[in-house]
Amino acid sequence: MAFDKDAIIASLKDATILDLADLVSAIEEEFDVSAAAPVAAAGAAGGDGAAAKSEFDVELTSAGTAKVKVIKAVREATGLGLKEAKDLVDNAPSIVKEGVAEADAEAMKEALEETGASVTLK
Repeated sequence: MAFDKDAIIASLKDATILDLADLVSAIEEEFDVSAAAPVAAAGAAGGDGAAAKSEFDVELTSAGTAKVKVIKAVREATGLGLKEAKDLVDNAPSIVKEGVAEADAEAMKEALEETGASVTLK
């Protein structure tokens, strides 16, 4: 007998919630697995990943009203030339710098926000 996934999917579409719960229980018993284990592991991994983040991307979301000041601040923070910094500011939202340490990213965000720009750290 060949495995017919389309027939199984069609059967699952017609099943009730109680039928599906019974199916999960039967699969758990037959194969000695738990449906809850992967969900718990994924939740734990996600929590650790957020706490361990050490590098951030600084994103300019809006230049505000003082674009010239923002362009100067971007040039200071990145070392870009005038044209490149202007293009980056004109095309906001855009990433100003990637993979920056948390302290440096916060300092860069503060410097850009002082000029009137809106900045987020990702």
